[in-house]
Amino acid sequence: MQRFWQQALILPLLLALFFTIPSPPAAAAPPDFSQLAQEMMPSVVNISTSKTVQRRSPRLPGPGGPGGDLFDEFFERFFRGMPDAQPRQQQSLGSGFIISADGYILTNDHVVSGADEIRVRLSDGRSFDATLRGTDAKLDLALLKIDTGEKLPVAPLGNSEELKIGEWVMAIGNPFGLNQTVTVGIVSAKGRVIGAGPYDDFIQTDASINPGNSGGPLFNMRGEVVGINTAIVAQGQGIGFAIPINAAQIVLPQLREEGRVTRGYLGVQIQPVTQELATSFGLTETKGALVVDVLKDSPAEKAGLRRGDIILEFDGRKIDSMNDLPRFVAATSVGSDSRLKIWRDGKTRELRIQVGRMSEEEPQVRAATGDEAGSLGLSFADLTPETALAHGLEGKQGALIVDIDPTGPAAAANLRPGDLIVEISGRALTSAADLQAVLKSVKKDQVLRLLVQRRDGLFYTTLKAR
Repeated sequence: MQRFWQQALILPLLLALFFTIPSPPAAAAPPDFSQLAQEMMPSVVNISTSKTVQRRSPRLPGPGGPGGDLFDEFFERFFRGMPDAQPRQQQSLGSGFIISADGYILTNDHVVSGADEIRVRLSDGRSFDATLRGTDAKLDLALLKIDTGEKLPVAPLGNSEELKIGEWVMAIGNPFGLNQTVTVGIVSAKGRVIGAGPYDDFIQTDASINPGNSGGPLFNMRGEVVGINTAIVAQGQGIGFAIPINAAQIVLPQLREEGRVTRGYLGVQIQPVTQELATSFGLTETKGALVVDVLKDSPAEKAGLRRGDIILEFDGRKIDSMNDLPRFVAATSVGSDSRLKIWRDGKTRELRIQVGRMSEEEPQVRAATGDEAGSLGLSFADLTPETALAHGLEGKQGALIVDIDPTGPAAAANLRPGDLIVEISGRALTSAADLQAVLKSVKKDQVLRLLVQRRDGLFYTTLKAR
């Protein structure tokens, strides 16, 4: 009897466990963007511009054209003295978004650059003439103002630093003039450098972006603007780029109040830290910005920065790549007393620097370029007044490269005849004899660090002696 009751109690328990086993989770469906699109579309505008361009008489497009120099000469003789054609109106389209209820609109500088007239059309179809209130060509931003006599719907600005790779985003704009087009995708990458300007730090997305989307907003799922759609890869699909909204928010007050942007300035020329250069300087990581040159009378010179220093931090923010430094400095108020953490002579040091004001003529930092690899495979000579003039090296000192072994690593490293070796492994050179003296003590497979002057630019490179 006892065994019967035990079995009678166990059976319901087993049945309960069987029927409560969770079923496999269903595949997650993409989010519904319809409500978000309806809420955000009224804050997005269409921007049309027109400008007068001078049509010139036909000219052959340079030596790359068919026929080369022969046709160049023929067309130049045929059209010489002919009057220019009549001017014409050039139209263009773009997008923008309202950032304040009183009619301030943010877009790209390239959308409105050089325009004689700017017209803004709202989502309800009404159009207004816009006034250009400020531009920032370096960041590709423009601030417009329209007067409607009423409060306008605003696109709230978010925090692009909080964006995560793989996060859903939505773009609204006017691609090819197709008003209020909505596309969705994810954040494909952050911190992209595409060569668009000195402060590249783009958000990459696979949300479709096409001509006409420029200047439009990139929204997160909370309906906040996290980017400004700016660039595409023409030959690719699903590759678009947006300016992080945080970068725009830094300069917006200046655009509104002054119509232009004043940025911080150090006065250094920098280049990336490669693995070979890091090893030669005694660093274990390829991080930081390597100082190639310090401009005369600049804040950097006054602070004691030297050629060969590696800037690791700026005001406590780590310099993971060379491109971080220009952005950090540009966002710093002029006159600020900032702190630099640098690597010099095998140890870290701290310097204080007062950030200067960048003028339109002088870049805040100048990026140097160069390929760091290979072995010597070159011949050199003294720099004479004639060769200095020929290669743009007047007033310089060092050993002039006169020939490169075309099959050797020096050629692969992009060293060229006419380059001037200014330093080798930290030792300054004043002549070819100085370089020859250094090379006498160099051992096979020893890695040498060269500082090279190429006309008005400097760069570091490394070579392995053979």
